[in-house]
Amino acid sequence: MYNKKEDMIKKIDHLGFAVRSIDGARIFYEQVLGLRCERIEEVASQQVRTAFFSLGETHIELLEPTGPDSPIAKFLERNGEGMHHIGYESDDIEGDLARADEQGCRLINASPVAGADNKRIAFLHPRSTHGVLTEICQKETPCDR
Repeated sequence: MYNKKEDMIKKIDHLGFAVRSIDGARIFYEQVLGLRCERIEEVASQQVRTAFFSLGETHIELLEPTGPDSPIAKFLERNGEGMHHIGYESDDIEGDLARADEQGCRLINASPVAGADNKRIAFLHPRSTHGVLTEICQKETPCDR
C-alpha cells in the first residue's frame, strides 16, 4: 500500500523531446529561448544522442536517434518531433520500480539501466501511466559502479 513516508520521487528531473537533429533543434533552444547547451552525450545502450539544457532545477533533454532501429527513430516515424517522456528524480529507483509494479504499472525496464548524465534509469509504459512515457532516474554514486 502506498505510504507518503515511503515517497521516493523528489522532483521533475527533465523533460525529453525527440528530435531528428540536435544540431538543428538546439538553435531554437539557444537562440529563441536563450538556454545554453550544457553537454551532448551518446548513450549507446539507448541508441540515442542527447543534449541537455538547464531551466531552473529541471533539464530539457533533446533525444536524437543514432540509428534506424533506435526507439527514438521509431517514435519519430510514428509521431514526428515532440514531447517524448517526463523524467522524475528518485533516491530509490529500485523501490519506486517495485512500488509501480505492485500497483499494476507495466514496466519497460524491470531493473535500472545505464542512462545519460551518469544516471540509472527505468521506464514505465505509457499504457499504465495515462499516456505519458515515464522515466524514473537516480544519479549514480561511486558505490553504484
